[in-house]
Amino acid sequence: MTTHTSPVQALLVVDVQRAFVRGDGALPEAARLVDRTADLITRARAAGALVVHIQNDGATGGDDEPGTPGWELHHHVEAGPTEVVIRKTHDDAFQETSLGGLLTASGVASVAVCGLMSEMCVQATARTAVALDHRVVLPYDAHATYDIPAEPGISEAVPAGVVSRVAAWPLSRDADVTARAADVTFTAPTAPAARG
Repeated sequence: MTTHTSPVQALLVVDVQRAFVRGDGALPEAARLVDRTADLITRARAAGALVVHIQNDGATGGDDEPGTPGWELHHHVEAGPTEVVIRKTHDDAFQETSLGGLLTASGVASVAVCGLMSEMCVQATARTAVALDHRVVLPYDAHATYDIPAEPGISEAVPAGVVSRVAAWPLSRDADVTARAADVTFTAPTAPAARG
């Protein structure tokens, strides 16, 4: 695990929506996740980094069905040229969205990825960011998931912390997995050169 990383130019806040961080359906580590992601957002804004809130459009009847209270983003969005919301319908926030084009157009070469769920949307989004040649920082204490229940004949219950650790492990070959969100620093993107 990395302890110090060079500044990143964008923060991807994945699916930090009310259904997952409030009430009976909240993640076991929801309070920690909300605290760490709020701090990352505050510091990214202050540095002029691009902040992208990813919002999952869940299935009809799901906890994150569009238009329902659970679908709403937990963190306030300061909409503008350096802070946007991108909605998605797949685990990977790049799939069938404008995220890749936005990062390119904004001159972003490096991103930090945080949010939920570790083994699904966070991992899928981080993997694609790596595949698109972005430097990726994954702050370990700023992503989370649910416990996996026991399945007779397969395994005992798997605690959420273990699931998150396993999700981050394969990314450590290609991304900077840092233990603490507090170690992530930000800088403004460098605008791409105009084409003639």
